[in-house]
Amino acid sequence: MASLEQYHAKRDFKRTAEPAGKVVRNRKGEAGGIFVVHKHAATRLHYDLRLEHGGVLWSWAITRGPSLDPHEKRFAVHVEDHPIDYASFEGTIPKGEYGGGTVIVWDEGKWQPENDPAQAMKKGHISFELHGHKLNGLWHLVRLKPRPGKTRDNWLLIKSDDAAARPGEDILQEAPESVKSGLAIEEVGEGKTADGKKPRVWHSNRRSTSKAKAKAAKQLEFIEPCLATLQRDAPPGKEWLHEVKFDGYRMQAQLADTKVRLLTRTGLDWTGKFGGAIVAELGRLKCTDAIIDGEIIVLVDSGVSSFALLQADLSAGRTDRFLYYVFDLMRLDGQDLRKEPLVERKQALQDLLGKQPDSSAVRFSDHFAEPGKVMLEHACRMGLEGIVSKRADAPYRSGRDLSWVKSKCTLRQEFVIGGYLPSEKTGRGLRSLLVGYHEGGKLHYAGRVGTGFSMQSTNDLKKKLDALKAKTSPFDTAVPKGKGPGKGVVWVKPELVGEVEFRTWTSDRIIRHASFQGLREDKPAEEVVQEKPKAPAGRTDTKAKPAGGKAKPASGKGEISAFVKSTGAANTIVKLSHPDKLLWPQEKVSKQGLLDHYALVWPRMQQFVVNRPLSLVRAPDGVGGQRFFQKHASAGMHDKIARMKDPIDGEEILFIRDFDGVAALVQLGVVEIHIWGCTIDELDKPDQIIFDLDPDEGVDVKAVRAAALEIHGRLDALSLPNFVKTSGGKGYHVVVPLKPSADWDEVKDFAHDFARALEQAAPDRYTATLSKKARTGKIFVDYLRNGRGSTTVAPYSSRAKKGATVSMPTTWAEIEAGLAPNAFPIGDKTTLKQLAKADPWADFFKQGKPLKRG
Repeated sequence: MASLEQYHAKRDFKRTAEPAGKVVRNRKGEAGGIFVVHKHAATRLHYDLRLEHGGVLWSWAITRGPSLDPHEKRFAVHVEDHPIDYASFEGTIPKGEYGGGTVIVWDEGKWQPENDPAQAMKKGHISFELHGHKLNGLWHLVRLKPRPGKTRDNWLLIKSDDAAARPGEDILQEAPESVKSGLAIEEVGEGKTADGKKPRVWHSNRRSTSKAKAKAAKQLEFIEPCLATLQRDAPPGKEWLHEVKFDGYRMQAQLADTKVRLLTRTGLDWTGKFGGAIVAELGRLKCTDAIIDGEIIVLVDSGVSSFALLQADLSAGRTDRFLYYVFDLMRLDGQDLRKEPLVERKQALQDLLGKQPDSSAVRFSDHFAEPGKVMLEHACRMGLEGIVSKRADAPYRSGRDLSWVKSKCTLRQEFVIGGYLPSEKTGRGLRSLLVGYHEGGKLHYAGRVGTGFSMQSTNDLKKKLDALKAKTSPFDTAVPKGKGPGKGVVWVKPELVGEVEFRTWTSDRIIRHASFQGLREDKPAEEVVQEKPKAPAGRTDTKAKPAGGKAKPASGKGEISAFVKSTGAANTIVKLSHPDKLLWPQEKVSKQGLLDHYALVWPRMQQFVVNRPLSLVRAPDGVGGQRFFQKHASAGMHDKIARMKDPIDGEEILFIRDFDGVAALVQLGVVEIHIWGCTIDELDKPDQIIFDLDPDEGVDVKAVRAAALEIHGRLDALSLPNFVKTSGGKGYHVVVPLKPSADWDEVKDFAHDFARALEQAAPDRYTATLSKKARTGKIFVDYLRNGRGSTTVAPYSSRAKKGATVSMPTTWAEIEAGLAPNAFPIGDKTTLKQLAKADPWADFFKQGKPLKRG
């Protein structure tokens, strides 16, 4: 039964102009009705989603506002029902009163539930469609599992991945104004109205609890930090958020008036150790006081934090590389925020930081809402230390707590045992093992292993080692002393092999945080080497012969036709009408010239386009005329362009089976061939990942080339084979072959996380956000090509661009040497020379690996 009892109890209608309202029964008895999203600049900016049901407006406070990105799960607090009259309000509630601040109608329209809304509310999962000015398509409200002793009704608002979804876009930034007045919330707050009349002002009887100015502290008390509990697996469930685990110094920032202090996790004042940049930026934040939680780190070139570099910089007095990643806010303007849910504290922190410059030394540590297992896998693939998972609705509790869980990435490999340190404890055989690996015919020391032993296993292992005692060290260099092994080492013959789990390698190739897993009696000691990622495909020259024989240097476009005719490669049953028609008039490339190009590259190209769903860019009157995108059949289409139905949505899919199909595309005036990242036989199992580097206007090609090489290095580090091709335009395409196993969501999630990791590591260079505003002066790492139905230009395809260029597969060595992204025009001498070389992508699919989960 709908009720306004809570709404009325909070308001004195003798003092407030808010509508008292009453429950309005739906005369038609239909589910659904109006919806409204209020943008409300109260103590903190938030959005209120209201859905008409049972004569009232069901209401949720959306802390960060709705998002059109299906990957973004927005925290929503279910609040009291509001009267229908409330939907149209736009105006100001005076500060100091209940809900004080400015309100605008950010969006409005109709909503339609998929099922009975009352039952869905009871169940805790409401699926519904919105038909508004800004919000459309299918949405979900999902209730979070309540915490013991808590009464707050917490939900998540999630956009479904449908045609109305806009991954990577921020509708809140792109369309901030009211749909009712067209005014910004700041303008309404200043008293402006669309009709020039006096603005509406509402009053309420609730007193302000904020006395920030009166409580400005001289010096704030230290808050013991919340510590994460180590667990092997990241927690599942939608109630968890996941952050990158940094490898640095945990640091609490305290801001009181103009003074800033940086305190360690035990409360020591380390303000003077980190230079002036971090302190200066914190000092410029607009607040009377604040207590912030975060971690100070140093990033290596790959974008991963390095504790070794951090310590080295502190020892050397170097301060220019320190970054302070902040992830929690415990106090702000005299108010203790520790009882507030995590997502609200993080939103308040992000609001406090505001828009930070890309070079900022103080940075917001963003979070991800994907499943914990997936996030941990992706973090490990990217070379990160691990993740920290936090309950979205949890308060901030000092000490170790299960609402924060850390899951770490680990490495494993075999090592040769070269010695041990006996235990000083009675009954325990040994304290630690000294291990190494073979390199250049010698045994190289790799560090100590001091955990992972049981009482029985340590005694058994000591007996075996004692039988192999030696007088001298088997390692090629002296074993470090100091904190490492020193006096009392027992050397042994390097014959036993142990499996070791460890966190990472140091810069001098010593393992960190190692744990013994057991002996490997199946592996000879002399075969143990340091395990490294395999060499990437692009750096290994293949012995495959050039397709169609070696092309002679061409002096003009006509030579390609002569070469093709001499090899007989252009045979097709498809007849071109008007073969001399120029598709690129300025470059003098005709339909026949395009067909000759495809005949020349066909032996290389066919594995990438045959039996794959296609989308086409057509320019029947040439690239200077009308161009359009086509993915379904049309009248006059040759039967060599095959068709099938998508089994999921029944949509028509185009594909080709042979060279005749390509000839039929040319006959249609197709100037670009775009492919799905899968075959027609496995539509839901992609066989490649693509990263399309799309630079903003004015970004130098050298920066784009450097970006491609950085991605190459990161993928190498993940042992993922990767290939590169020119886009034919302004960028490069980095492509990873896969053995089809993962589904589209898994592949797209990986690509998205990879792109966001690049962005977070170098926000001045990269963005993973599609909007033009976010891309200003940066390179957009386009991961969106990896969704089901999304396409990318095929290898060797022509481009509808100036120069009649080709998207050309190449080697990483050529990219390093300065190869331009538009280096290969159709039929040009440069292109023919490139095609005379060995095929750099010959074994592309042979090198594919499964995108493993775990």
